[in-house]
Amino acid sequence: MSQLSFEFPDGSVKQFDDGITSEDIAKSIAVSLGKKAVAAKLDGKFVNNDEPLHKGGKIEIITSDSDDGLSVLRATAAQILKMAIANDFDNIHFGQSDADEDGFFVDTDKPDTQISVDQLESLSQSMHKIIKQDLPIKVVFLSADEAAKVAGDDPYQKELVKENEVDGKVKFFEIGDFKSIAEGAVLPSTGKVKIFKLLSVAGAYWQGKSSNPMLQRIYATAFNKQKELDADLEKRKEAHERDHRVIGNELDLFFVDPKVGAGLPYWMPNGATIRRTIERYIVDKEVANGYQHVYTPVLANLDLYKQSGHWDHYREDMFPPMDMGDGEELELRPMNCPSHIQIYNHHIRSYRELPLRIAELGMMHRYEKSGALSGLQRVREMTLNDGHTFVALDQIQEEFKNILNLMVDVYHDFDINDYTFRLSYRDPKNTEKYFDDDEMWTRAQTMLKGAMDEMGLDYVEAEGEAAFYGPKLDVQTKTALGNEETLSTIQLDFMLPERFDLHYIGEDGKQHRPVMIHRGLVSTMERFVAYLTEIYKGAFPTWLAPHQVKIIPVSQDKHLDYAKKINDQLRALKIRSSVDTRAEKMGYLIRDAQTHKIPYTLVVGDEEVNGNSVSVRKYGEQDTQSESVPDFIDEVSKDIASYSREE
Repeated sequence: MSQLSFEFPDGSVKQFDDGITSEDIAKSIAVSLGKKAVAAKLDGKFVNNDEPLHKGGKIEIITSDSDDGLSVLRATAAQILKMAIANDFDNIHFGQSDADEDGFFVDTDKPDTQISVDQLESLSQSMHKIIKQDLPIKVVFLSADEAAKVAGDDPYQKELVKENEVDGKVKFFEIGDFKSIAEGAVLPSTGKVKIFKLLSVAGAYWQGKSSNPMLQRIYATAFNKQKELDADLEKRKEAHERDHRVIGNELDLFFVDPKVGAGLPYWMPNGATIRRTIERYIVDKEVANGYQHVYTPVLANLDLYKQSGHWDHYREDMFPPMDMGDGEELELRPMNCPSHIQIYNHHIRSYRELPLRIAELGMMHRYEKSGALSGLQRVREMTLNDGHTFVALDQIQEEFKNILNLMVDVYHDFDINDYTFRLSYRDPKNTEKYFDDDEMWTRAQTMLKGAMDEMGLDYVEAEGEAAFYGPKLDVQTKTALGNEETLSTIQLDFMLPERFDLHYIGEDGKQHRPVMIHRGLVSTMERFVAYLTEIYKGAFPTWLAPHQVKIIPVSQDKHLDYAKKINDQLRALKIRSSVDTRAEKMGYLIRDAQTHKIPYTLVVGDEEVNGNSVSVRKYGEQDTQSESVPDFIDEVSKDIASYSREE
């Protein structure tokens, strides 16, 4: 019998007979490993535990207590769900299914009516019956003709059969009489799945393309233990309560209208107030730090992006060019940097002007797929808090520190404290894929590292993660749900100054090439507002809150004039205040102000009118306290001025 060679994660290599299973390989290593093994990965692809192997390669044994083991459990649950759906519904078609760290899903389509959320409980019961029978799950390989017969008149399965055909065969999972195209690896029987939950239904385009039919996606999850499912459901509940799309609807911050287009948000007055406050803050902060703010067109000649390299490298993320009919093609800009280069190049620059700092709240457009769009986090039109500094080579380190100090200062004002730094270098073993200047790379990377060390900041070094045109610093932050994302970046760029032939006149009277530093303090306005909405859970600090003070008169007849008088005083100080004039009961109006997370609710009645005072209730507190009007104005003014930080 021929031998197969398998390489293990520790680098060791072993020979086994052709046709051996991954389960037998696991047992040969250790009996305990054989008991825990649920599947394997061969050259990165899942294979079933009992599936005969006919080729060698890099192999990894998957155990039940690993993340991949959880994916195998969920892939098994997905097959059981498919069988339950096929049993319960006639003329059902199946799209894709998948299992990952978040759970699993199954896409379906039904000509007459889609599966509704009300039917999930019934489907769960059907799944439990299949699980109780502990039916074997087998791997079978069918010929293309046999697979086509299994697919029948299901257009999606027909397409998947073609995509999954290898050497004239298609791999299926078989449970009793039910067959489904194999995706991932599964456990040996249905009885191995104990803990699962069908969560929700939502629309999903076939294969993620908006031009394709809309299918019905059933979301679900599965775990090895009930306590793990309970913790996950609690996390999902928290995620829903913090979801900026949910909060955005509750607080009337923004909306997206399919009549206008996906990924094109409308900012309502409340959301626009938050955004405007952030924009004014950022502009003032940057101007105070030596930046010159500009406005540049959202359209540019396509040749500009060809020269910058964006057309070659990011064409798939750019909208199609607009032919103006006279040979000129205009492009919606995907990046602001070429525009700021034009600002730099408009004059002859001297070394005395450097560092030259240019900033803009620049609107950009990205050709995002419909399936990837999500509220304000993934959009097609966005406004980036963008900045570019042009420096001499020996100014890099100092300017890098200036930018980083500005970032940290901004984070402090927004009460962002959970973040880490990641320095990204080029891969020293694969330098040919980077901008070709070894000396400049070495010097720049040394400067960035030196600046971080001088500032006493902890950071992670990541070789091979630099952009092809320069090293960078990424600021990684935790979202409200503990996920990591990049909030800010400082990026050195040697390539664009070369492409656009940028220069300045040095002290020696000769031309020198500047280095360009790209930086974004808080990403785009859209993504930053989404991030803050979820971090604050919609309870924005006073300085950011769209409504800072709500005044409620006890009696519209007797106390309205006094309420309006206080309101006028507050608004004269640019405090966002309003009087609630609705003919509702006092308790309802107070609860409504709390529901809308207004920082200060003031109630005024006879006592307040007579004493030139207000009854103050802060958001999230049950108690009220009486304050004189001047004292309250002083309190709220200090709250706003300190960015709502407790000093």
